[in-house]
Amino acid sequence: MKKVFLSCWLIFTGYLLYLIISMSNITYFTASYQYGSRGETVIKIQTKLKNWGYYDGPIDGIYGYKTYSAVKYFQRKNGLYPDGIVGPKTLAALGISESKSLGSDSYSSNQKLLSRAISGEARGEPYIGQVAVGGVIINRTRDPRFPNTIPGVIYQPGAFTAVSDGQINLEPVSSAVKASIDALNGWDPSGGALYYYNPEKTTNKWIWSRPVIKVIGKHVFCK
Repeated sequence: MKKVFLSCWLIFTGYLLYLIISMSNITYFTASYQYGSRGETVIKIQTKLKNWGYYDGPIDGIYGYKTYSAVKYFQRKNGLYPDGIVGPKTLAALGISESKSLGSDSYSSNQKLLSRAISGEARGEPYIGQVAVGGVIINRTRDPRFPNTIPGVIYQPGAFTAVSDGQINLEPVSSAVKASIDALNGWDPSGGALYYYNPEKTTNKWIWSRPVIKVIGKHVFCK
């Protein structure tokens, strides 16, 4: 009888251990939205805020000043930190579920590719500038004018010098690895930028015409 009990206990313990290991291989990633963001989730945010009387602008999927102001108003009224950024807590308060369960392989491959792109594009920049480059790549995945995946954005023809000159294939510097994680966790020092350039190297006249958001290091971040 004791042997049967021991066998059952070992089977149960093994199954429990399997469940724990399986769950540990899942990463939950929740995006954040702020001034300059675009897409379906922004439409959901605007719709909720409008239905509840916080927002009187158009439902256009563009996170502009009116949306930003409405979010801050909503945050103040609901005991949230009024930073105008719709992160996990504000999304939850709005009743918008955006958590995506990503297998560790999917998250890991995106993070590694993003870190190589940041390293190739901005390894000589201050740390905040490296995170900002990651933010631009993630911002593009939310904009309907660009591919909706990180690999799609990075490998879009002519989009990034690091791809054109092969630096995307090099081992990333440690700061770029950390910057990719911060960017994936929602930190966007670029302020919602979709583009950036180095004025000392850029000859593209079109990029000079884009509205500037901020300058970090040698990079100009713009819409």
